[in-house]
Order: sequence, then structure tokens, then C-alpha cells
Amino acid sequence: MADERTRRISEFIEPLRVRPGRSVRLDRDFDPRQRSKAVRRKKEGRELLQTGIAMLADYQARLAAQDTYGVLMCLQALDAGGKDGTIRHVMSGVNPQGVHVAGFKVPSAEELDHDYLWRYASRLPARGEIGIFNRSHYEEVLVVRVHPELLDRQKLPAESRKKIWHRRYREINDWERYLVDNGFRVVKVFLNLSYEEQRQRFLKRIDVPDRNWKFSAADVKERRRWKDYQHAFNEMLSETSTPWAPWYVVPADRKWFARICTAAILVHTLIEIDPQFPTVDAAALQRLAEARTELATQGPEAGNGSGNHGKRAGHHHRAATV
Repeated sequence: MADERTRRISEFIEPLRVRPGRSVRLDRDFDPRQRSKAVRRKKEGRELLQTGIAMLADYQARLAAQDTYGVLMCLQALDAGGKDGTIRHVMSGVNPQGVHVAGFKVPSAEELDHDYLWRYASRLPARGEIGIFNRSHYEEVLVVRVHPELLDRQKLPAESRKKIWHRRYREINDWERYLVDNGFRVVKVFLNLSYEEQRQRFLKRIDVPDRNWKFSAADVKERRRWKDYQHAFNEMLSETSTPWAPWYVVPADRKWFARICTAAILVHTLIEIDPQFPTVDAAALQRLAEARTELATQGPEAGNGSGNHGKRAGHHHRAATV
């Protein structure tokens, strides 16, 4: 049963994976409204998502207990792509002590005084944890590429700006391989939103008072650079989907389907790690047996007047004398 479930998850997410070495064009290769034949309706999707959440909870408990591997999920999308909602739903059943979510805003003065990967390295998960980057180091080849004036703030030497994007792709690939070699699996999810769906979500943020806080005039300004961002996404996906840290392009126009896909991708990563609860040796089992014997002799039936038994006896005595 477990093997069959693993096979179905693998088949479900395989069409979303960017094959290493593939030249990607989002408008040609990935449909933002795509659905799987296995999941056609939202109701079916809700049940499948609950299954994925339960599996995540189980694997996360094992990951934490084994304390050998860590997992980093990088989540990228345009504004209104559904990153926050995806994190909230997919991780809803997981122990919050074992999950670390990091969001990255405009770099601080301290961060700009370091290399561009420094602030991301400082927020990596520990062993036994699942870390989620809500936006990630890929902002350095996306936003910074669309707005090259941001490079001026990074104080780079003149010679470091030559062929900078291809160099950064190489550096990011090497950094992620270093993480994987040290026991930290890297999985990358791009929520692929259509131009029209983004427009509808922006309008909803404007028209629904409870969502006004989510909208910024800067969102519309960035939307004018849609083609520039699509070009940056295409090259990023083509250059940085590797065997050790693959990209998955998730159709994001249907939020419920995007959440199922993301949960399946994360579960698949954990299945590949296959963390196990630690086993104890014979000497440890003997110590457990001795501790159990000692604790058993301290119970109420042992005639010892302390603990809850003593409290209950005192309670009855006071009641009898009232």
C-alpha cells in the first residue's frame, strides 16, 4: 500500500518537474490552469490535500527524531501567486516546532555589507527541520535582474558585474549542491500564475475591504514588467533545475490544486529521504525496563501517601469532616 502510494505521488508530480538541461518557456511548456486527470474537482482535491498533510506530519516527526537531514523548500511566485496561502494550508497539520518559515524583504544595510547569499545562509533550517523560504535567494536573479539598478546597492566590484547572471546561476547551483552534500535537501517550487488570474486577484484585493491591506500600488507597477519577469523566470528555471535541487512548476490559477501539488512535492522529498525513528540498543532497553520498574513501584497501589493518591485521600477526609 505504501509503495503504491509512493508511486502515485511520483507520477503525479513528474509532469511538473523541470528536467535538468531543459530550455524552459513558461508560455509554451506549462499551463497555469492545468489539472491532473487524477484530481478533477475541488472536493477530491480537499480530500487528497488532507492525506498529504497527514503524511507530512508523520514524516516530519521522523525527520525531527532522526536529526540527520534537513529540508529547504524554496517558494517563488509573482505577486498574488498564492505563496502565503500555500504555506498556511500545506503546513497546517505539521508540528510548528519543526518548521521554520523565512520571508525576505528589501535587504538591510547589514545584509548589503555581505555577499548576496549571506542573508539566506543565515536563515537555513537545522537538521531535523523543514525550512521554507517565502521568496528566496532566487530573488537575486529575478527582481535584481528586472531592476538592475538594485545591483548598485550591493557594492560589487566592477569586474564582478561581468556576465553576472550566468555566474550567479553557477554559484547558486554550487551552493545548493553543497547543502545537499551536507544532508540538507533542497526542493524548489515555482507557482505559475497567468496574467489574467493575477489581474483578477488584484481586483479582488481592491474590491473586498478585508483584503485591501494586501494590495499595494507597487504591485501594478511591477505587473507592467510582466514580460521581463517571464524572461527571467524562463532562464532561471532552465539554468538552475539540477538533479540535486530540481524545480517544479506548479499551476497556480487554481489555488486548491496548487496546494495539492506543493504538498505532494514536499512529501515526495521526504519519502526519498525516508527518515526513521532511532532504535535503541540492548543496554538502553535494559535501562528503560529498570526505569519502568521504579516508576511502577511509586504508584498509588504501592501504599505511598504522596502524589495524586494522597491528594485524593486528603480530599475525602476533608469532605467527611465538614
